[in-house]
Amino acid sequence: MFFRYSAARQARRLGVTGWVRNLPDGRVETVIEGDEEAVRELVGWCGQGPPHATVEAIEVSWEPFSGDFSGFEML
Repeated sequence: MFFRYSAARQARRLGVTGWVRNLPDGRVETVIEGDEEAVRELVGWCGQGPPHATVEAIEVSWEPFSGDFSGFEML
């Protein structure tokens, strides 16, 4: 939960929208939309995570902007 909470806090600080959730296998998945520079900054943050987090790898898939989100949620 702490990774999700911290990611959501960072996303809101950067003004991006989307969501973050835990997957059953322990990975974290997120969808991020917004200004490209802000999205790249959050992706970079996710590569490290909050203090005491262990991030083994990060996989990024860039897709067209959909505008489907009004905020950033923890699912």
